Amino acid sequence: MTEQMRAVEITSPGGPEVLQITSRSVPQPAYGQVALRVAYAGVNRPDALQRAGSYAPPPGASDLPGLEASGEVVALGDGVTALSIGDKVCALLPGGGYAEYVATPAAHCLPVPDALDMKQAACLPETCFTVYFNVFTRGGLQAGERFLIHGGSSGIGTTAIQLADAIGARVFVTAGSDAKCQACLDLGAERAVNYKTDDFVDVMQAEGGAQLILDMVGGDYIPRNLKALANDGRLVQIAFLQGPQVQVNFAEMMTRRLHLTGSTLRPQSDLAKARIAEDLREKVWPLIAAGRFAPVMDSEFDLAEAAAAHARMESSGHIGKIVLKVGG
Repeated sequence: MTEQMRAVEITSPGGPEVLQITSRSVPQPAYGQVALRVAYAGVNRPDALQRAGSYAPPPGASDLPGLEASGEVVALGDGVTALSIGDKVCALLPGGGYAEYVATPAAHCLPVPDALDMKQAACLPETCFTVYFNVFTRGGLQAGERFLIHGGSSGIGTTAIQLADAIGARVFVTAGSDAKCQACLDLGAERAVNYKTDDFVDVMQAEGGAQLILDMVGGDYIPRNLKALANDGRLVQIAFLQGPQVQVNFAEMMTRRLHLTGSTLRPQSDLAKARIAEDLREKVWPLIAAGRFAPVMDSEFDLAEAAAAHARMESSGHIGKIVLKVGG
């Protein structure tokens, strides 16, 4: 490890252009942490929200963007016994992934699956932690249930499709183009609704309603989601691309016994994230080994091209995950 490293910082709140290469001190692992030499960093919507000034890092976290990465363990903090120098891992990060080195709790690291390379592995943590916790732990998805995923061609969506299909759920999605819809069908979705030409409420009501909906859109989708749910259905909210405030008819929720819940990942405790990591090791990593799940890759940019990566993501033209190549 050197004393200085290249990193991408947010110079001021704003558009992708505010992401600039800088030099920072290499982080040292605290108790229970490891330091990684980053190979690839995943690019996610929360990174763009932080860049825009609307998603501040939690106390003590790096101000650099980047919530997931793959890399090699190069330093161990006190108390770390489950990992060794030289281990290849992918990790959920508190921040700081857009850099040559990053520190993160050892309990948030998972081995790079044999079936995947380092670039693919960098795309696993943020989406897998989010999907598993919200769809299976909070949402309680079961085999045979009708499951509607909004944004089916996103990193979250493509992960949710594959994991839900692997347990035998009936998967329905929304997406913004015929090409995106076809990509979702290819991954295992039963029906893909182009939201620009068709109404997902009509589609789901014709099927008897969704038992579970995973939504990252919010806004006027929320009351429409309630109409699309079956009686006793569950709505899990994980983001608000169209805004968090909306009028909801609670009489409908009461009479039809609907469940409305949601979560964000980053503010949760280190222990809570460690528990999700163990669930992934037990339930999801075997699916990767069996060829039942793999991240869908959209595009790769160099670390210095982080602004272009954000522009690609915010164009909504991508299908699957975008990564930054840091160390190769």
